[in-house]
Amino acid sequence: MLYFAYGSNMSTPRLGERVSISSTVGVATLFDHTLRFQKVSVDGSAKCDIEERPESDAEVHGVVFELPDPEIEVLNEVEGLGNGYDSKIVSVSLFDGQVVEALTYWATIIDKNLKPYHWYKHHVLYGAKEASLPNSYVSDIEAIVSVDDPQPDREHKQMLIYR
Repeated sequence: MLYFAYGSNMSTPRLGERVSISSTVGVATLFDHTLRFQKVSVDGSAKCDIEERPESDAEVHGVVFELPDPEIEVLNEVEGLGNGYDSKIVSVSLFDGQVVEALTYWATIIDKNLKPYHWYKHHVLYGAKEASLPNSYVSDIEAIVSVDDPQPDREHKQMLIYR
């Protein structure tokens, strides 16, 4: 199964901690969508979402991974399928021009006033830089305002994957 990651799961250490990755297919673009940090998380912060914007020239960059079929159920659980995220199949254009169909998630419960925690933004930035996404796109992510996690132990645990 192909999976289009556009948020924290672009980071291979982050995704690899959650599921087994068969391979990285490549960097891709989802057209007519915008990256937003607005999905309401159970921890009280904002997580990434893709907002459909068919009337614009918006695009979301991300990474397409191939996952073993049984891992999709695991990913559905860690992503909270049915509890703030739903899944859909999208057509994405790999940077080599090939168009592929891939599973992705979109937020069903949003709050545009929430901010992501610093550690979550770090996952997203790490993945964007690891994938060599366009500099302007990385700069847009860097400009997102993030906040301290009120539970410092959670941040410590999240950052351990980068050691």
